[in-house]
Parts: sequence; C-alpha cells; structure tokens
Amino acid sequence: MTSTPLHRPADFPLKALSLSIALAFTALLPINSHAADTVSESASRNVDIGPGLLSHTLAQFAVAVGVPLSFDPAQLGNRQSPGLQGNYSVQSGFAQLLEGSGFELISTGGNGYTVAPRVAANGALELGATSVSALRDDNADTYGGGQVAKVAQIGILGNQALKDLPFSVTSYTAKTIADQQAQTVGDVLLNDASVRQSAGFGNFSQVFVIRGLPLLSDDISYNGLYGILPRQIIATEALERVELFKGPNAFVNGVTPSGSGIGGGVNLQPKRAGDVPTRSVTLDYSDDGRVGGHLDLGQRFGEDNRFGARVNLLQREGATAVDDEDRRSSLISVGLDYRGDRLRVSTDLGYQKQVINQGRSVIYVDSTLSKAPKVPDANAGYAQSWSYSQLEDTFGMARAEYDLSDNWTAYVSGGAKHTRENGVYSSLTVTDLNGNARGGMLYSPHDEDNKSLMTGLNGHLNTGPISHQLNLGLAGIWGQQRSAFETIGAATRYSTNLYDVTDKPRPSPTSFASDIHDPRIVGKNTLRSAAVSDTLGFIDDRVLLTLGVRRQTLNVDGWNTTTGARTSSYEESITTPVYGLVIKPWEHVSFYANRIEGLAKGPTPPTSAINRDETFAPVRSKQIEAGVRLDMDTYGASLGVYRIEQPSSYTQDGIFRVDGEQQNKGVELNVYGEPLDGLRLLSGATLMKTEIEGSTNGVNDGNRAVGVPRFQLNVGADWDVPGIEGAALSARMLRTGGQYLNAANTQSIPAWNRFDVGSRYAFKMDEKQITLRANLENVANKAYWASANGGYLTQGTPRTLKVSATLDF
Repeated sequence: MTSTPLHRPADFPLKALSLSIALAFTALLPINSHAADTVSESASRNVDIGPGLLSHTLAQFAVAVGVPLSFDPAQLGNRQSPGLQGNYSVQSGFAQLLEGSGFELISTGGNGYTVAPRVAANGALELGATSVSALRDDNADTYGGGQVAKVAQIGILGNQALKDLPFSVTSYTAKTIADQQAQTVGDVLLNDASVRQSAGFGNFSQVFVIRGLPLLSDDISYNGLYGILPRQIIATEALERVELFKGPNAFVNGVTPSGSGIGGGVNLQPKRAGDVPTRSVTLDYSDDGRVGGHLDLGQRFGEDNRFGARVNLLQREGATAVDDEDRRSSLISVGLDYRGDRLRVSTDLGYQKQVINQGRSVIYVDSTLSKAPKVPDANAGYAQSWSYSQLEDTFGMARAEYDLSDNWTAYVSGGAKHTRENGVYSSLTVTDLNGNARGGMLYSPHDEDNKSLMTGLNGHLNTGPISHQLNLGLAGIWGQQRSAFETIGAATRYSTNLYDVTDKPRPSPTSFASDIHDPRIVGKNTLRSAAVSDTLGFIDDRVLLTLGVRRQTLNVDGWNTTTGARTSSYEESITTPVYGLVIKPWEHVSFYANRIEGLAKGPTPPTSAINRDETFAPVRSKQIEAGVRLDMDTYGASLGVYRIEQPSSYTQDGIFRVDGEQQNKGVELNVYGEPLDGLRLLSGATLMKTEIEGSTNGVNDGNRAVGVPRFQLNVGADWDVPGIEGAALSARMLRTGGQYLNAANTQSIPAWNRFDVGSRYAFKMDEKQITLRANLENVANKAYWASANGGYLTQGTPRTLKVSATLDF
C-alpha cells in the first residue's frame, strides 16, 4: 500500500494570507514499504524519536509502525513534542504523542488514521483532516481553562513538559493576563502563593519576593536571555507566557545580571503570530481616570505560513487610585519569525517608556522606634510635587534553531538593550509613632547597556534501555552602568508627617557625584558560563534522572560615583551542580526531588546605605526540594517541601552588611486548571520558617529574616455563569502573614488580607468578537503594609477598578 501527498489543484488561487488555504492543505504522509494492512494495533515496536515539532514526530512514528496517517500540519501549528523512546503499540504511541495537544487519533477505515481536534464536551463535531474551518485550539498545551501552560522554557534544558521536571515551575498564559487585566509582570505573579511584591530602594521598581527571597526586575530573562528587558517595570501586552521557576537556578539560567533571584527566577515569552490572524484592539479605563489603548496585530504568510509577524502597541496614562499619583506607559513591540522544516528563526524588538509623577515611594523607619508606624489610608499619597521617575528602554534579541538531525538541535540567541533613567526621588524616614518624618531628595540619572549571548546543542540518544537527553550550552552577559547624582545631607532634610504630608520646595543639592549630564561609568560586569547536563530515562522514561554542572566566571568592576576611584575588582570562577529525579509510578502522578545551587554577584547596598558604593563578593546558595504532582490533563496540583540556605544581608545602623546565613524552609501547595466543567482554579498556600545563623557575635542568631512572612495563601476561582454563554465571574483572596522589618526582630508589620473580584462577557456583534471585562482589586480598600522586604515598608495597592473592551476584527 502506498500513499502520495495531496496537492492543490493547479487553478486554486494562492492566498498566502488566507487561513482556509492552510487548513485545506492536507499532507498524506508516506509509510514503510511493508504492507500496512497487516499491522496489528496491539503489536509493539521499538521506536526512538527525538523531541521536535509535533507534526514531525507524528510522521516519524507513522513511518516506524507502518500505518497510513493523514492530518493537517497547519492545524498543529508550532506545537512541540518530547518524542518517544521504547516499545509502543500503534494506539499507545499516538496517544503519548498527542497527550495534552487538544487533538486525537481517529480511524478512517481499514488501517488508516487521521488526527483531528478532540470532540468538545458540548458534542461539537470532529473535524476530519481535510475539513476547511477556522477552528484553532489556542490552549492545546494548557490545563483546562487555558490559564496555566503545561510546558515552559527551562534555560539550558529548553522547552520541557512540566510534569517531567524535577523542579517547581508554573507558566501563566496570555489568557490569564487578559482576563485579569494584568498590566505588569507583578500583577501576573501575584497569582502564585509563593510570590509577593515590594518596591525597590526608594524607586518604583517591582521586586518579587519568591520563597522569601527577592528577585529584581533586572534579573528577569526574555526568551531565555538575561539582561535585555526593561528595568524596574515590565508591561505585559506583548507577552505570551510568564514562567515562574521556584528555587535557585544558577545551573539552569546562569548568573543573574544584578545578583538577585536565589528564591526563584522568571522567564518571559513574547507573543508570536498564530495560524489564525490576530486583529485585536482594547480600550481600558482604571480609576481615577487612567485611560489606555492596546493594538495587537498578528499574521502568518508565505508558503505553509512559514513567516510570521506580531505587532503590539500600547499607550496608557492618567491618574491612579493613589492620591496625586500619575503614570504613563508606552510600548512598541515587533516580533518576526520563520519556521521551516529544520530552521526556525525569530527576532523581537521593543521600546518601552514609563513615567511616574508623584509616585508613592517606600517608607524607611528610624531604628530607634519600638515598632513599625501605623499604615496611612489606602489611597494616601506622600510624595512631593517635584518628584518623578522616567524609565526608557530600547531592547531587542534574535534566536535561531536548526535541526541537525531528527535527534539533535543547535541554537544561538543574542540580544542587547539600552536603558536611560532619569528622576527626582524623595522617600520619607519616620522618626516617631505619630508619623513625624524627614524627607530626602535625590536626582539620579542612570544609563545602562547590556549585551547577552547564548548558544548550545540539545540532543537525544539511547544506550541500550537507557535514554539520554543531552544539553550543552555557553552563555555570556556584558554590562556597563553609568550613574550620577545630586542629593542633600541629613542636616538639610525637610520635615513633614506621614499622615499629613505638606508640599515642600525642592531642596537645593548639597552633595554631587559625577556629571549629571554625562554620568561616568560606575560598574562593569562580564558573566560567562559553560554548562552540560544529561537527563537519563529508565523503564520507558518512568524514571528520569537529571545530572548537570555549570562553570561560571564572574568579572566585576566598580567605581565610586563621587570620586571616580575604583572600589572593587574581582574575577572568580565557581562550579554549580544540579541533581534532579522524577519518578512516575502511575499515569497521573509523579514524584520529584532536586538539589540545585544558586550563584550571584555580591548584593548591592541600597542608595540610603552609608556604604552604598561597596561591592560584595559573589554569594552562593543551595536548595534541597522534594514533592509530588498530580496531572489530570484538565487540572493539576502539586505539594512540595524545600530548604534554601544563603548568606544573610541586611541594613543596620545605616550600614549594609552581609553577615551570617539565612535558612528558609517551606511547604507549598498549588492547585490549577479546571477540575469541574466551567470552574477554574488558581490557588495555593505556602508555609515558611526562616532563621538566621552565624551572625556577628550571635547577635541575630535564631531571629527570623527580614521581610519573610510566616505564610502566604491564595484562593482564586473563575466560574462560567450557567445559562449565559460567554459570561464568567472571578474572585481571589490574598492573605499574607506578618513580617519583621529589622534583623533584630524588634519592628514588625501584621498579616494582611486582600480581596479581588472580576467579571467578563464575550459575545459576537456583526460577526466580530467583543469581550467586556471588569476587575476590582482590594474590594474593601484595605490599608496595609504589603512588604517589609529590604528593611523598609511598601504600602499595598488601594482599591482599583479596571474595565476594558476588546474587539477582535
């Protein structure tokens, strides 16, 4: 029996931009030369098919088992497959390859098969391989409801199914971002009970506290590359996925540019053009008068839709719910890609600008106070009229992958960014419990240029009954920072009150550093590394053992901002290993464990510290973790325990210190997906115990670390309203335990709760899809200190109403 590919009729017009052509074009894949009609469905064959595009692995398996298979490659799009190794029957092999794809195998009579979208719960008809339809399953690689993905990019390990990883990873989708109207990466990460958020040292950057340890926005990767994203605040409109890796990750991703991320890392995936064109415009409003518009355009074109382009434009500005605060956000993002039979190339270019006028800054507390001050009203603003921050970033990257064979893929990616920051900052230091405070002034222009490069080789091979997933990689980051400042001394600080702030004239600077019009170099860093790993599969990959090592070299130079004198210079090479184990005794259950290390540049003192120009040696940490996962295809859950050890750092008596060791021990529970039809969950809980050991003279031994809550709880649900097609309601509770503000544990903030609600309604008008959304955050307008991370106070977001309308045209 032989088969030939189907071709278009000669007179069929070529419409490269038409989806109907892509779906109508169907390939009938050739099969082995032996007679397919004698193949037994139950007979097993030993196959060795490496990871790659799902369409490719399906074709290879059909050839290996000798059955005719027809399907529409365009419908499968760019879905990936982990491949197959071992003995499989026809049915079991196809079932494994198609698991979680949203497609299923259908017999066409005789011994032939086709691949078609799975029958929907409402009884929608199956589509045959040659059906012409605009149906596309955007969430084929996600759990039910499309909020959480089943795969993520894990640094050197590449794209991996989360159920096969010895680590704790969560990947939030563009659907979650859109339905929650999440405007920043911080809004997205609040969905995870392991993450809370604070602001930066006197500025407005988002700092993510993961497993009790900070991750600066500078240290978020973009499509696997460090150092090329905007600093401080990152908009979400051009993002397809927000991927959260919990725990140290020096082996997986290498050293972070600024030295944070010991508790976890974040990787952002850009949007790509899909096989169905994207034509979307969104108008949004949030109180008090902030208005925005977002245009999202995507298109594939050329033969077999090989070329794609995705453009996102954003403009949002106006007053926020914080009194007198005004913000403006602008974003331009262009993503281009090519996907061939063996070669895949993509490039992403972006420009982002954030302007914050009279932003609500963090609050410092005098060390002599016996406790933290009472939190002001939820909407209270305590900024001066002359304070502002302007953040401007231009960035871009390119990535290429080439399949050297069915089992080996080489890749290379590189990127760069230029950051320009300018602002006048003013933070308050509260001196008594009545709210009396001293205010400072800092004008600090900052320029930053980074270049990043990564290359490697991923492959698969078998040695007898043992499978191997091999990874080789090289990475490098080259960064340069320029800064200057004008500020005032302690004697010239203005007086005010946290609860009754009066507007003061901008103080005249009394201290200067560098040329504010042409800042001098204050830092250079070169971070290079080489890594190798092997994931060994035993018993048909039911046991996966990951072994790896990364050799990292850190070359860091620092100069005093005021004098220009070199203050530090070091070059150190350190090796960080990883050990991971996954055991899958049953179809839907897996156990995992890991031992992984973290490595980072020495911590950077805050600008308020006396020794703010001091550079500290690299910090090494380690984690041991174990847990169990449940993966029921439409929903999942995980339960894990971990211990992280790392050097402790804190500010005491105005001096930033690296002193002793901090241990964070925790238990995490997560539930996600759609356990019941129409009910989606994003919930979790974390219990943490933290302790300081080995501090100077034992003064802080046994104390809890600064800014680490005892517990964090998220209860989130999204529910389809019965009887009203397209309508859904959502609710979320965030609860966070108390935290200490200082290393001596004499100042603390209490536990807090926040409640959010939301709704949306999707319908069609004149054949155009319209989606209306409304979200109300902090329903009770609760005033609370959200975080004591860094030894200062960050106030929680006030009640904020967000409404939007999206038109797909």
